Amino acid sequence: MKRTGLRAAILAAVAALATAVLSTPATAAHAASGPAVHPLGGGAAEYWTPEKMRSARPLDGLMADAKNLAADVTAGVPRLLPSRTSKVSTGAPWTGGGAVTHTAGRVFFTFNGSPASCSGDAVTSANRSVVITAGHCVKYQGSWHTNWVFVPGYDNGSAPYGEWAATATLTTPQWQASEDLNYDVGAAVVAPLNGQYLTDVVGSQGIAFNQARGRAMYSFGYPAEPPYDGRKLTYCAGSTFNDTFGSNDLGMRCDMTGGSSGGPWLLNFNTATGAGVQNSVNSFGYTFLPGVMFGPYFGSDAEALYDTAQAR
Repeated sequence: MKRTGLRAAILAAVAALATAVLSTPATAAHAASGPAVHPLGGGAAEYWTPEKMRSARPLDGLMADAKNLAADVTAGVPRLLPSRTSKVSTGAPWTGGGAVTHTAGRVFFTFNGSPASCSGDAVTSANRSVVITAGHCVKYQGSWHTNWVFVPGYDNGSAPYGEWAATATLTTPQWQASEDLNYDVGAAVVAPLNGQYLTDVVGSQGIAFNQARGRAMYSFGYPAEPPYDGRKLTYCAGSTFNDTFGSNDLGMRCDMTGGSSGGPWLLNFNTATGAGVQNSVNSFGYTFLPGVMFGPYFGSDAEALYDTAQAR
């Protein structure tokens, strides 16, 4: 069966969400503990040679294939037919230029000893050093990723704005505890490079929390599984809708594949300037629902994660 953008590859969590309705909304749930923080040495940039970057596989591609979940779903698959306009895209190269071409970037790290990749985005922050990504792009299957770097503006193997090594990666307490897809949000604080802070060099997208649902957004990332190869910034655009299979996540028509995980979803995106306000990340898809990407709702737990990251 054809897979959706991220191969439905958050294995046990996806299966659980497909078979059970979660009763606690993302906007209201709060864990007793705060965001989870994983300190890193900050020297990962030396680890990543161009050859290693080219060999990095999408994190989703390194995971075992999820089973076909269609038989586990008792309800019928809903028809998802958002209105089509000239601004709808389900996975085309971004040629519009602007701020997103240097705030968005590719993320590289080591997962279980193998080089892997995701996507991320530089956002406005007090320490001028915060990258927002997916939770599974900083920690998965109980272990934190190592050698974590952010390459803003990655383009066909080049790093035009440098390689920014994380001094710490963070995730929500719910992702830390049980890898709950409702809270698949991660962050990294990156070290200064050549005496400069990240967003002083590349700029930043805004970020927002607890916003109204059902709004139009643009999604960006570096999909690296066929038919993509991870070399170019790719985007989807259109209306968002609620996941009806059990999670509290948002959905969008999108064909991006593995490697786009962690890329930003932007509200109020200005195609002329390439600037917007981040309000989710590429997270997962269901095997039985190809062509649809889901991203976590940025509620109060995502906000607490962001506040912790920008305070470091």
